[in-house]
Amino acid sequence: MTPALEGILETALYAEDLDRAEAFYGTVLGLQRVTRAGNRHVFFRCGAGILLIFNPAETVKPPAAGGLPVPPHGTTGKGHMCFRVAAQALDAWKEKLEAAGVAIEADIRWPNGARSFYFRDPAGNSLECAEPGLWAID
Repeated sequence: MTPALEGILETALYAEDLDRAEAFYGTVLGLQRVTRAGNRHVFFRCGAGILLIFNPAETVKPPAAGGLPVPPHGTTGKGHMCFRVAAQALDAWKEKLEAAGVAIEADIRWPNGARSFYFRDPAGNSLECAEPGLWAID
């Protein structure tokens, strides 16, 4: 029997302007930067996982000779990810984002009673803050 997957260790979004992405995720969202590799990527700690922000023009290139053999990868267009936020902290996060000039696109009460709201990063990626109950977690 194959063991169960334990969760998501990392997730990736793509942004052509890593300086703007780093400022947004590090300053506005307050995530801790783990590493940055030039204009290729910047990685952040987010709870128990890692958020990878890749420059799509760089990750499609094959690895450099002698470098780590990470296969080329990437995508085009805007992506989506959702941050896990305690239900009682959603309003505080919404206020923090609005104070930083970030527009809230939608604030939704889902059929199961859970709440989430949507906004965008500087690259246009759709971001969401949701309480774990959205997926019956916790």
